[in-house]
Amino acid sequence: MDTATIARERIERLRELAREATVAGRPDRSRRYVRRARRIAERNRLSLPVEFTRFTCDRCDVYLRPGDNARVRLQDGHVVVTCDCGQQARYPYE
Repeated sequence: MDTATIARERIERLRELAREATVAGRPDRSRRYVRRARRIAERNRLSLPVEFTRFTCDRCDVYLRPGDNARVRLQDGHVVVTCDCGQQARYPYE
């Protein structure tokens, strides 16, 4: 196994742990997992998976859970995800 494969597996595992921590009501732990995954991606020069970037806040690094700590709205061809901290992310859809 090369280091990139190991890094991808670790990022995926940290994503799962961040989701579980958010469900359990531990946003501080979720933040720590997200930051660690981003750091691993930076060190190994990898891009984060789409599932990871769409469900994490760029400002506060928490894992987003619609209805719990994020609001999701549809507007004219794009999805707007708003975190509790106020950060908005927009993604196109067809």
